[in-house]
Amino acid sequence: MGSPPRDDNGSIFQPFPFFMPAGYSRICAGCKLEIGHGRYLSCMGTVWHPECFRCRACNLPITDYEYSMSGNHPYHKSCYKEQHHPRCDVCKNFIPTNSNGLIEYRAHPFWLQKYCPSHERDRTPRCCSCERMEPRDARYLLLDDGRKLCLECLDSAIMDTHECQPLYLEIQDFYEGLNMKVKQQVPMLLVERQALNEAMEGEKNGHHHMPETRGLCLSEEQTVTTILRRPKIGAGYRMIDMVTEPHRLIRRCEVTAILVLYGLPRLLTGSILAHEMMHAWLRLNGYPNLSPEVEEGICQVLAHMWLDAEMYSTSGSDVASSSTSSSSSSSSSSASSKKGKRSDFEKKLGDFFKHQIESDSSTAYGEGFRIGNKAVLKYGLRRTLDHIRMTGSFPV
Repeated sequence: MGSPPRDDNGSIFQPFPFFMPAGYSRICAGCKLEIGHGRYLSCMGTVWHPECFRCRACNLPITDYEYSMSGNHPYHKSCYKEQHHPRCDVCKNFIPTNSNGLIEYRAHPFWLQKYCPSHERDRTPRCCSCERMEPRDARYLLLDDGRKLCLECLDSAIMDTHECQPLYLEIQDFYEGLNMKVKQQVPMLLVERQALNEAMEGEKNGHHHMPETRGLCLSEEQTVTTILRRPKIGAGYRMIDMVTEPHRLIRRCEVTAILVLYGLPRLLTGSILAHEMMHAWLRLNGYPNLSPEVEEGICQVLAHMWLDAEMYSTSGSDVASSSTSSSSSSSSSSASSKKGKRSDFEKKLGDFFKHQIESDSSTAYGEGFRIGNKAVLKYGLRRTLDHIRMTGSFPV
């Protein structure tokens, strides 16, 4: 973005001439009256009474030696900056110009939040869910594991294992509606980031989305610390009084548990559950040794399908038909966590989570999703899964 245009050719006040041609008169471009003897302004290719040359924004006379222009209208430089110079959505100051005199800023690709480039280096926190930077005039909630959560995402956040159970049942109903019922009872636990990382280190199989994993499908016997009771908000917007307990996982089948990071909004938690449930379904139905691109790709397709069903279902509680499924008979779900009429922000949040899946730049999760989704749209989910079972790859 270029700096504002300006005229700075010296003084805008012109002395009256000593010699005037016979019959010549000066007409003010502002009031359209004749300019007699005295001071006048010569600007914008015409002449003005000093009191008639006014700022488009504040309507006060411009007496400075420099002024800015926009759409053939003059402005005080300060008024032009106030109206046209972008402000940072984080610090609320005017975004500074760079060494070349150009206004340079960063913008989030989905939320279009504009901010000074310096905030990428000064450790300004981002919401761990929606990725928006924390504005100076807002408070983000500090979770026990160091993550920060904006208050809008907090509104639908799921904080403990018990609170997440209805949503987990809904994901199971979603899979049953696709004729992909997971028959084994797989425990689901909400955990802190440290517990998730420790479980990931003890897991021999699986692929993990860096820099941060939000869910995990376990196949090993482990003891995992789960969140038993949701924490409270204490002083300084910090979470306090979290109750946890160790949970011993016993291997009774190919999957011992599904772990999900706590403190995320319902739609994000649901999409993570849908992704991890697909890992469980693949392991329980004889899909061994798939490449990361195929396994993570098809899991992302199911997460995206669930988000689609949630965002476009009329009631918000039934499993909706999806254009990417070959069979999608709807089944009634129990009322899920934090369910109710969605706010405009939650609808936007759902679109953001879909955008994250669609635009992921990683090979396994991003490119795998795009190839897998293309195959499912072309051949249907069932034929795509059959092809993966036989060949270990997506149909083309």
